[in-house]
Amino acid sequence: MASRLRNPFKEPEIELFVKAGLDGENIGNCPFCQSLFMVLWLKGVRFNVTTVDITRKPEELKNLAPGIKPPFLVFNKELKTDFLKIEDFLEQTLAPPKYPQLAPKYKDSLHVGADIFAKFSAYIKNPHKEANKNLETALLREFQRLDDYLNTPLPEEIDQDSTEEVVVSRRKFLDGDWMTLADCNLLPKLNIIKIAAKTYRNFEIPQEMAAVWRYLQNAYARDEFSHTCPADEEIERTYASVAKKMS
Repeated sequence: MASRLRNPFKEPEIELFVKAGLDGENIGNCPFCQSLFMVLWLKGVRFNVTTVDITRKPEELKNLAPGIKPPFLVFNKELKTDFLKIEDFLEQTLAPPKYPQLAPKYKDSLHVGADIFAKFSAYIKNPHKEANKNLETALLREFQRLDDYLNTPLPEEIDQDSTEEVVVSRRKFLDGDWMTLADCNLLPKLNIIKIAAKTYRNFEIPQEMAAVWRYLQNAYARDEFSHTCPADEEIERTYASVAKKMS
């Protein structure tokens, strides 16, 4: 029996399930949830978002995704639960010409911030005063790498026929003037670091890292990022039990 062909012009039915905040309704603190929220928004596809209170998961969700924590996705009634596989699936399924491609052109755009969250986690969880300086230095080193990358012009910014040399990049985001998957992965983590490190370690990204600050300001100016961020108090509450008092 021949299988039915799906209508290629029909919009897919998509529901994204993300972690709920303290009130059980608003968006909670989860960089992976925010990343997928950003991806779908940037794709320009219609989708619904459901917040899941993981302390008391509703009965219907226990049947839909038993034992699975957000983020997860239902795409045309098919459950997707692996974060990285969801990202790849959306990039391949919601593809040009109808939807924009979000994969970055340059591999370094994906890798430049890969270690920054791990360094932050080690720094914020450390209870020993004598180790604090080294952990902070390691975190700053990752921020410096990011700042250097954002300052370095991409090949497309360099006009070989021009006599004027481009010394510092003017691009808005990691891979150019448009957000890509690289930004969707890194920006939610930078937002967490900015808030939690200031609250619990009095750490701020140095002002001289102007490229990082430019990058953040460009991101906060975009609805796809600023409107998917959890409230600051969600992040502070999450790290209240994680940030160790130093002795």
